[in-house]
Amino acid sequence: MRLQSGAMPAGYCALRLLPGITCATLCLGLMANSAHATQQEDLANLRKRIATMQHELDKTSESKSEAADALRDSELAISNSNRKLAELAEQQRAADKKLDVLQGQERRLGGSMTEQQALLGKLLYQQYLDGQQEYPKLLLSSHDPNQVFRNWQYYKYIARGRATWLADLRNDLAALNTVSTATREQRAELKSLRAEQAAQKEALKKEQHARQQMLVKISQQLRQQRREINRLQRDENRLAQLVEKLAKMLAQPKSGALFRNDSLPDNRFDGNPFDQLKGKLALPVKGEVANRFGMPRPDSSVLWKGLFLRTSAGQPVKAIAAGQVVFADWLRGFGNLLIVDHGKGYMSLYGNNETLYKQVGDVLHGGDIVAAVGNSGGNEDSGLYFELRHESKPLDPVKWLAKK
Repeated sequence: MRLQSGAMPAGYCALRLLPGITCATLCLGLMANSAHATQQEDLANLRKRIATMQHELDKTSESKSEAADALRDSELAISNSNRKLAELAEQQRAADKKLDVLQGQERRLGGSMTEQQALLGKLLYQQYLDGQQEYPKLLLSSHDPNQVFRNWQYYKYIARGRATWLADLRNDLAALNTVSTATREQRAELKSLRAEQAAQKEALKKEQHARQQMLVKISQQLRQQRREINRLQRDENRLAQLVEKLAKMLAQPKSGALFRNDSLPDNRFDGNPFDQLKGKLALPVKGEVANRFGMPRPDSSVLWKGLFLRTSAGQPVKAIAAGQVVFADWLRGFGNLLIVDHGKGYMSLYGNNETLYKQVGDVLHGGDIVAAVGNSGGNEDSGLYFELRHESKPLDPVKWLAKK
């Protein structure tokens, strides 16, 4: 076959392309690894910068003389213990699932081996009935050439079948040993997880007891400080400073945030960014709305900047939309506080939690469980304090909720 001028065989072209394809694949792999390393570095940088910012904020705040500050260590410890317990429970569920799979494999392999052993037993018994005669003798015992050929084919089939059964039996035995070893290791892992879980529960009990003792000790001081307008104003200012500093830090080109596209989508809302979700959101927890945005707090002139949703302790708190956690720590007046950045300057705040399940840098989808309701920070009532802010300024959350 003649080739037109300048033409090349398809195979030749493919061979010429292979080095380029391999190189491209290798480059993509290296780029992925590099991107992952950069992401981890950015996350570490983000956490470091937020920790530094919080330390500076603490230094500019008043000395730790308020009663609620005495609860800080115990409430943080309770939150960390509960988060660790939740992580252990998830690991245990995964380990249990893996153990179920391994045990199923063991049962199937055991059944297969039983069948093979039964077939092999029948074959050996038939050989015994035949008097354990040698194959050549049996083959030549007939003077009929056709019968000799049939005998030869028959014994050839038997020999091949026995070899196959023996090979399958050996393979299944090796696989069973491997699965049995993995099963034993999985049971040991489960035992270790349960022991760690029991130890964590014991630590949690001690931390809860310590907090209860501290509450009894400072209860009168707490009640007095709840009525102090200056204290409420200081708490509000501290939160406002925190949000403002976070917003400025995240607005910097190299803030260390994992994303800065200002259009973070939320799959629950057809991929719309946060600024298009007004009138579509749900409250982060079901509960009684104990106050309204802009109304004065009890016995004070300090106005509510968000909603307090009164509900029982331990209820799951859900992210109102997709975002990234930019603060997860204890703050005076707001207890265990979580702040989520939703892009374009929008943030949601979740305070007074018993447990924070997420940490700085975690990327969230709308509806993810991020915390558990509590009364940390010296609150009398159990519930969630919830705020929405845009460019550090508080928004009325009710205007953003979907109408029932």
